[in-house]
Amino acid sequence: MPPRGHHSDVVRVVRGETGRVRMTLELILRFDYGCDIPWVSRLPDGTWRAIAGPDMVVLHTPVKLRGKNLTTVADFEVSAGETIPFVLTYGPSHWPPPRPIDPIASLRATEEHWNKWAARANCVGEWEDALLRSLMVLKALTFAPTGGIVAAPTTSLPEQLGGPRNWDYRFCWLRDATLTLLALLNAGYLDEARAWRDWLLRAAAGSPAQIQTMYGLGGERLLREWEIDWLPGYAESRPVRIGNAAHEQLQLDVFGEVMDALHQARHGGIARDSFEWPFQKALVAHLEQIWAQPDEGIWEVRGGAQHFTFSKVMAWVAFDRAVKSVEAFGLDGPVDRWRTIQRRIHADVCERGFDRERGCFVQAYGSKQLDASLLLVPSTGFLPPSDPRVRGTIVAIERELMRDGFVMRYDTSATDDGLSPGEGAFIACSFWLADAYVLLGRLAEARALFERLLTIRNDVGLLAEQYDPRERRQVGNFPQAFSHVALVNTAHNLARATKPVHQRSR
Repeated sequence: MPPRGHHSDVVRVVRGETGRVRMTLELILRFDYGCDIPWVSRLPDGTWRAIAGPDMVVLHTPVKLRGKNLTTVADFEVSAGETIPFVLTYGPSHWPPPRPIDPIASLRATEEHWNKWAARANCVGEWEDALLRSLMVLKALTFAPTGGIVAAPTTSLPEQLGGPRNWDYRFCWLRDATLTLLALLNAGYLDEARAWRDWLLRAAAGSPAQIQTMYGLGGERLLREWEIDWLPGYAESRPVRIGNAAHEQLQLDVFGEVMDALHQARHGGIARDSFEWPFQKALVAHLEQIWAQPDEGIWEVRGGAQHFTFSKVMAWVAFDRAVKSVEAFGLDGPVDRWRTIQRRIHADVCERGFDRERGCFVQAYGSKQLDASLLLVPSTGFLPPSDPRVRGTIVAIERELMRDGFVMRYDTSATDDGLSPGEGAFIACSFWLADAYVLLGRLAEARALFERLLTIRNDVGLLAEQYDPRERRQVGNFPQAFSHVALVNTAHNLARATKPVHQRSR
């Protein structure tokens, strides 16, 4: 898929190695999620063009094509030493047909492009290949014109085969901001980190009361969720969803993520934008009014709002980073008031989010359930890793949320998230446990868990959102940016002098 301008190309090259092979091509084009059958015609230069509404696809190939039952087909032979290309190109239907590209030259140019980009990576050591592959995934999921990084390029790949946990992940989540920024900065990709920071500022800009959990690649805000009833879904997993209704939820943790990401960007040497700090002050001013409200939490539950413990921790992070920004960078702000609110939130979490009988933090105030997001508590700086409440929480998660050596987000059979129970292990959560081990000094266990997680990648090093340890297969949207961000950061926590868990908790 060569990078170029406004058009998108998929290039296939069939090369004969030995003998002579008979081949068949079948191309079935359907726009609007399989709904619209295009009008296919042959242009004077021999190019085949398919048009429906705003969409156009052209196919360049020396092979003779023909139409058959609303499909495009061809029969051809390839001999030793012979190369036959196929270039499928998309463009808006009101534009002239996209110009043809040289498929062999584009292959070389694509390889050169990625090799040049990869050469900039600051990731030497025993896991260099895994780190580089994950960084390339993040780059490939980036929309270059805006710097937005999509969570995954897919929709409705199920978290449980045959189940309803099928979501559209083709958007950019604010909660990914800090960990993504650190992954890029620590690997030496300052330009990409700056572009991500700039996207974050533009997307979230406006009234703090209207901040969303996610946005489109360009910062789009209307992400209406609807279902496609004419598609069966992957492995008969219905419904197939387009859009994501979670963009309308209140998720308090995003306030902490935005504040932390911008704070880390300053520490990383990214120049401040003129409206950045005024916007941040407005953000915490709004959070001051709403932090005590229940929300839908980091996992975007659809079973009703609760006082999720991790949401309150991240509200604390927002005020903590506001105070630290003033102290470290000489910015202005009502520091005394922020410190007062910060202490109030901290006391509230320790009083209402901690189960004294079990000696651990719980998923929500008054709940007995655990939540893997609590593994992030020490890395945020909320409490030191030596605190017995932190240690007790990690032990409880090891005991109650581990399935076949992987960490579940929470117990879906005991937590009302608005859906039927059952899902895979959220891959990032197991990396978070390895990070917690690093903070506790349990380095051998951290390394063993990390290396086990590397084994579940597919043959080209890609990770989905979740892993089903019983079926021994990946599930959920794929490839998942958050999983690869977690891999990069855990590798740095294990092997580098610059450790993301220390950068956040300092």
